[in-house]
Amino acid sequence: MKIFRSALLVASLHSTKAFSKSTNSLHSTARKMSALSAKPFAVVVEAEIKEEKIEEFLKLIKINAEKTREEPKCLRFDVLRSQSNPNKFFFYELYEDVSAIDYHKTQDHYKSWAEFKEDGVVSSVSHKTDGEFLT
Repeated sequence: MKIFRSALLVASLHSTKAFSKSTNSLHSTARKMSALSAKPFAVVVEAEIKEEKIEEFLKLIKINAEKTREEPKCLRFDVLRSQSNPNKFFFYELYEDVSAIDYHKTQDHYKSWAEFKEDGVVSSVSHKTDGEFLT
């Protein structure tokens, strides 16, 4: 009889375990749900640089990108150059949330870009976006 009860207890424990999630799995699911509820914030900048300012811009934007990537809530900062217009650049900036961009704008590397824009660009347009489908 003791063997039967032990076998029954073990069987019931295994069947209960099969239908319940582990603690790690529950925490993982909670993290994923939390991440889905707070969308990342992205900025896409399209900037055309004055031809005579390209060398200065390239040095400045390299530092800006490297320093921005070190910021606490920066997920990505890419600088792209147009194939059809070598003076046109696109920045793709991805942050955990909107507060990160506020922090970013207080940094010296951002301020140097803001100052450069005063006389170094033909045009600069920023598009603020929310992350939808990201990898």
